[in-house]
Amino acid sequence: MGAAEIAAIAAAGMAAGAINTLVGSGTLITFPVLLAFGYSPVTANVSNTVGLVPGSVAGAIGYRRELEGRRTRTLRFALASLLGGITGAVLLLVLPDAAFEAIVPAFIALALVAVVLQPRLDRLVAEHRPPPDAEGTGLPRAGVYVAGIYGGYFGAAQGILLLGILGLALPDDLQRLNALKNVLAGVVNGVAALIFIAVADVAWGPAVLIAAGSVLGAQLAARHGRRLSPQALRVVVVAVGIVAIVQLVS
Repeated sequence: MGAAEIAAIAAAGMAAGAINTLVGSGTLITFPVLLAFGYSPVTANVSNTVGLVPGSVAGAIGYRRELEGRRTRTLRFALASLLGGITGAVLLLVLPDAAFEAIVPAFIALALVAVVLQPRLDRLVAEHRPPPDAEGTGLPRAGVYVAGIYGGYFGAAQGILLLGILGLALPDDLQRLNALKNVLAGVVNGVAALIFIAVADVAWGPAVLIAAGSVLGAQLAARHGRRLSPQALRVVVVAVGIVAIVQLVS
């Protein structure tokens, strides 16, 4: 890898780590960068998933105070994410590469719609939030499992999907929900990464660069990210996502 490629991938990893910690959809930053440097879509996806795991862990640690007193519920949802992540990762490996290349542009388009509509989703969540004494049923965990399948297979905007599911099911405030989202997305990425490392073709150079950048980005976002403009983040994510779609269909 040349110096420009190293710098670009590391910077993309840092941006993805920050965006994943705050919102979700950081894959829409790193995945197109890997495509631009000539990696095949499946290899780019596998390497990106492996690389983003340390950032997911760092983001969860950065929000650990918001998780206090929620251990049992966190473990229940984490089990659903674990099973979903395994399912999604296995699907990626058993389905032909052509299926991934055909499906992913639609997934990216879906992720972009989720990013654009996030403010409306936030308002919907606030209007329909359960009362303080409410507890989630098995249905939210089923939703988390489905989000885990999506995340294990591709992952862009998994965090936004999780925030929507959790916000409609749990009575916590947004910061606590975001902390739980970081844990669940980290579980999905972690189990998928373990499977990919065992049986898939990982491009270790880019994965390590993304890992290093994502840890730094996640730590910065956990400390200072609330000052950033959500609108600016959405513009960047949507622009990069459109580039990814163009690269995949051209």
